[in-house]
Amino acid sequence: MDNNIAIKLQNVTKKVGHKVIIDQLSFDVPKGEVFGFLGPNGAGKTTTIRMIVGLISMSSGKIYINGEDVAKSFEKAISHVGAIVENPEMYGYLTGCQNLLHYSRMHPNISKERIQEVIKLVGLEQRIHEKVKKYSLGMRQRLGVAQAILHKPAVLILDEPTNGLDPSGIRELRDYLRSLSENEGTAVVVSSHLLSEMELMCDRVAIIQSGKLVDIQILKGLTNKVDPTLSIALEVDDVTKALEVLNERKIEIIDKEGNTLHFVLQKNLIPDLNKTLVQKNVGVFEISTATKSLEDKFMEITRGEQIV
Repeated sequence: MDNNIAIKLQNVTKKVGHKVIIDQLSFDVPKGEVFGFLGPNGAGKTTTIRMIVGLISMSSGKIYINGEDVAKSFEKAISHVGAIVENPEMYGYLTGCQNLLHYSRMHPNISKERIQEVIKLVGLEQRIHEKVKKYSLGMRQRLGVAQAILHKPAVLILDEPTNGLDPSGIRELRDYLRSLSENEGTAVVVSSHLLSEMELMCDRVAIIQSGKLVDIQILKGLTNKVDPTLSIALEVDDVTKALEVLNERKIEIIDKEGNTLHFVLQKNLIPDLNKTLVQKNVGVFEISTATKSLEDKFMEITRGEQIV
């Protein structure tokens, strides 16, 4: 197996009775990547995460973490993982610091300095000595992230990590996860319903529907990426003449709004089209391009099914 692969799923299937919940799911997550997991209600996101961390068993297939088979070498595989699945569970009668001290005893070589480091990273310095039962949902989420990264895992899995966080907290978490992946080579798997955050946070996202992988979208550098084929909006003074030029070039019109024509064209053909329009005495007011957001792509792929 490729040593650069942190998580590998091969034809993972989960059945409950005669119902197939997850159907032949396969994908890889390289080290140092933030990988998003998206899908509509009941698509199987949390079920897949539960199988990765061993909370439920697979019906068939293979899951590897850092090269270790989860089914055959569970303890070795899971030792590389830090995770929050659904809501972080803490001891309410203990302080935040006492919770972290308790969890630190489950892993060797976690120093008190490391505990203080993660407390600072998640922004809980002022409240860490209060009992967890007094914490807000956002503070519990921060403490859960601190616990998950305490042992510097090779793989960090977070199911809805931004729940209860304010905008500042979401941004801090996003920046930390990006830093974790880029500077320490940690593979981060994030499941979230906040598409805008996923677009900013992730290198790639897998979209699953009815337990099947339907697409993997590359997001890193999306705002600077120009697709070879672009959606074009052309505003002119003479639509009739412009249509003649487009028809000669066999460019299919998708839509027409007043003096604006919409069509798809390769980027390298735009200058020549503009030159021809001018030569034909067509006044070009504007040529603009439109790129699809993650939300647009998600809605297109899932046909508008709600995400959760």
